[in-house]
Amino acid sequence: MKNISFTLVIFAMLLAYPVLAADNDNVHKEAVFGCQNAAGLGIAFEATLSDVRKNAEQGNAAAESCLGWIYYYGAPNNLPKKDTTEAVKWYRKAAEQGFAEAQESLGVAYYAGEGGLPKDSVQALKWVRKAAEQGNPMAEAELASFYHDGEGVPKDDVEAIKWFRKAAEQGNPMAQVFLGIAYHNGDGGVHQDYAEALKWYRKAAEQGYAMGEFRVGIEYGLGEGVPRDYVEEAKWMAKAAEQGFAMAQFGLGALYENGEGVPKDNVLAYMWLNLASAQGYKPDDQSASYYRDSFAAKQMTPEQIAEAQRLSREWKPQHSSSN
Repeated sequence: MKNISFTLVIFAMLLAYPVLAADNDNVHKEAVFGCQNAAGLGIAFEATLSDVRKNAEQGNAAAESCLGWIYYYGAPNNLPKKDTTEAVKWYRKAAEQGFAEAQESLGVAYYAGEGGLPKDSVQALKWVRKAAEQGNPMAEAELASFYHDGEGVPKDDVEAIKWFRKAAEQGNPMAQVFLGIAYHNGDGGVHQDYAEALKWYRKAAEQGYAMGEFRVGIEYGLGEGVPRDYVEEAKWMAKAAEQGFAMAQFGLGALYENGEGVPKDNVLAYMWLNLASAQGYKPDDQSASYYRDSFAAKQMTPEQIAEAQRLSREWKPQHSSSN
């Protein structure tokens, strides 16, 4: 875990997910329904936005948080439109009543400098800690990242692992992956244990979490904590790659190029390497496009390259609700 800003990684993931989910109204509506259920309003979205607002205006903390959530992400058909300033207003109302989900959301807004707020890691830490101390698993993972990076608090890997474990044991897939990384590297006061690392990666992967799927694939490819099995590596890489996870797209492309775990297929190798390249992924000093052009493309006809490019253009990510 050396030289990785977990705080930045975790908050970047948290902020990126809504962008992915916004492409899928069904995913968005399901999340809104869950928000409304938390506010005790478990009925269809179109009929209940006014009820959410009414309850929020009467000081119901869950409804305030829910309304903030709806403004933060924007609702289907732009009813209402995304408005982070309005979102922060409602998050704060709920957070000041001690509502953990809103405290965590307000902390994220401070960290990102959204909704008219300045970027302020001290305020972010304050609100995240309040939520974490109430057992909010996302906040626990975020608080762990502050301790890991020494941002706003003295760096303390042992304390970081404590909070990652709390979140992981509640089923938070992001924390499960980072706890797995700690066991893989022997960081934060835990002994290096590949089998334990794989256990936590698998818990995240079985929730459809792309980074967990990728990590399980890597462990099978390296034979760490499990017998080496390229077929299993390819299976888990494909799951993550199909969700748009660039590292897995690159890994799957390499497997197709080498014929490891899957039949050798330069067209599919080119496609996956091309998709990773489109996200700017660099596995080392060279870009994914370098490996695409230097290896896969050199074994292909112009017609095959055109076919791989067509497949790349037509490919659509298959997002999991856990990411």
